[in-house]
Amino acid sequence: MAKKAKNSEKNGPRHSGNFSQESGISGNLWLATVVLIGLFVGYLNYQHIYTLFENDKHFSHLADFEREMAYRTEMGLYYSYYKTIITAPSFLEGVQLITRDTVTEHGHEINTLNRFNLYPEVILAFLYRPFRALAKSANWQVETCWQVNRGDLRPVESCEGIGNPHYFYITGVFVVAGTVATSLFYLGVLVSDSIFGGILSVLCFAFNHGEATRVQWTPPLRESFAFPFIIGHIAILTYIIKYRKSSTAHLLLLISAAVPALLFWQFTQFAFFTQICSIFAAFSMDLVPLDTAKTIIKSHLSAFFISFVMLFGNEMMIAALYFPSIWALATVIYISPMLAGIRLRPLYLLILALIFGSITLGLKVGFSKGLGIEDDAHIFDILRSKFTSFANFHTRLYTCSAEFDFIQYATIEKLSSTLLIPLALLSIGAFSWDFLSKTSLLWRTLENEDSEYGEVIYNLVQLICSTTMAVLIMRLKLFMTPHLCITVALLANSKLLGGDKIAKTVRSSVLVGLVAMLAFRGIPNIRHQLNIKGEYSNPDQEMLFDWIQSNTKQDAVFAGTMPVMANVKLTTLRPIVNHPHYEHVGIRDRTLKVYSMFSKKPVAEVHQTMKKMGVNYFIFQLMNCSNDERKPECVYRGMWDEEDPKNSARTSLCDLWILAANSKDNSRIAPFKIVYNPNRNYIVLKI
Repeated sequence: MAKKAKNSEKNGPRHSGNFSQESGISGNLWLATVVLIGLFVGYLNYQHIYTLFENDKHFSHLADFEREMAYRTEMGLYYSYYKTIITAPSFLEGVQLITRDTVTEHGHEINTLNRFNLYPEVILAFLYRPFRALAKSANWQVETCWQVNRGDLRPVESCEGIGNPHYFYITGVFVVAGTVATSLFYLGVLVSDSIFGGILSVLCFAFNHGEATRVQWTPPLRESFAFPFIIGHIAILTYIIKYRKSSTAHLLLLISAAVPALLFWQFTQFAFFTQICSIFAAFSMDLVPLDTAKTIIKSHLSAFFISFVMLFGNEMMIAALYFPSIWALATVIYISPMLAGIRLRPLYLLILALIFGSITLGLKVGFSKGLGIEDDAHIFDILRSKFTSFANFHTRLYTCSAEFDFIQYATIEKLSSTLLIPLALLSIGAFSWDFLSKTSLLWRTLENEDSEYGEVIYNLVQLICSTTMAVLIMRLKLFMTPHLCITVALLANSKLLGGDKIAKTVRSSVLVGLVAMLAFRGIPNIRHQLNIKGEYSNPDQEMLFDWIQSNTKQDAVFAGTMPVMANVKLTTLRPIVNHPHYEHVGIRDRTLKVYSMFSKKPVAEVHQTMKKMGVNYFIFQLMNCSNDERKPECVYRGMWDEEDPKNSARTSLCDLWILAANSKDNSRIAPFKIVYNPNRNYIVLKI
């Protein structure tokens, strides 16, 4: 098996079709065309994302502090570290500040590079500082500023241009995000052996853009940086499987895409776990040569250890399913030659599946229990809560949010109305008919080693994994929708449309008609996106932050809801005790204590809890104490009734804070004291 794989690489690809043209003038011209189209659609995607972002917030007319407030929840937290590095005396001093951070979780010194996957901010800050210095020395005009009148609010200075730190940051995000379209085009070409297949993939992505990504609304999120590398890694992997590559150069190419993906997002390891499962499926069907499989698994192992070291030994990486699955697949790959004598395919698949599953689960449980790592326990709690009556405070914070709920029917309806799901199902059906007609599901033969479509089987299994993730957690539809677009490209594969039995002109006519149908359904979606017009303004929060900067000490410690705390840290630079990055058992425990301010516990008990954490001020929003008769368990009052039943008969602290704010009487909330209460939104309690 290994010998044949090597020979196939030396002699060139086995597949027929455009992508496998032999080298020569026509082949080089075709390849150059593919590369240029890929770069062009990537640029168009970048411009589209940038336009949507500007339209949504009128970003060009905001002051820098307004832009900071526009980065809600996690976004503000991540951007704050970029701000820390670019405002530090030197780059290295800035990096030291974020690796020995005492502001994010007051009372603890934490390495935020280890905890929050902040390499995008480090890289952008590293590039921004010398760029700004070079622009200044060369007297380049890289920033334009003007005064913006804001009606009843005070005028502000707004600066636009790549020299502005915000513009430099979001431009970096959108340049990376633009490559998603490039990778989808290349993937479409790979699975269809046709440029038209790449065009189909990109058009499906464009026509379903709103269901495929949210980078245009939330640029600083980790997925905005990591997903382009994940889809790029899938494109490289598809190429390697298709052409049975196993050289060192291809190993390094895989590593070069996998490492940034792992460094930029904590969820990448779960995405790569599904990739390991997909590779296992293709390999166990004898569709991936042994040498190619070894190259793939070596790349994953190398990428894991490089990322683990660069993230300062992130414990969650060890305990997640990805690391154990690498060893499980490696075991399967290296012992598969010993099972070559098994010709009955179901028996062969069963043996490999038992090996893969037992090693993965065994190592997962062993690492988690042996090392006492619980950082990813909430993920399994969330999944458990979806299928059982189990629920706790932490799972409700997730599952009560629409993005962590099951996929909505409206999403399926939208993807069906643009014909994405129907065409993807048609593609799968056509491919399955062709594949099953050539492949024996009962017996393994030597000829199976030469079977085509290993890259397609890999991508279809990956689609199944991505769809499963999206169905369980709607936020993860960013994996499903692009893979549906890749699947549609199969319709441009001549082998699935009758091959030589159908004239080329007839196939072309069918594909042109297909594009017309997609455009008829999809262009209104693009127009709808471009017609979204907004303007960011949050005067209440602006007043709050002005008060904090004018009336509290620089080292005053704040607590409150997670979204607000991220902005407090970013804009006022005050220490905080809790934040929105919830993927750590310690911060989940801290947040539970902070949110006891919405419980029915005795005032004195809650005050003591705040004092022990070193909190000086608590920021309270009246909307945090709202009621929801439809889902009472999804508001803080109801959450605490479930979490703390022994105090459920007491008066809610929410009612006490609201009563004190309305009456201007602090006697019922002593030893707390309201020190800021100018409107019906934010209230600040002094501890």
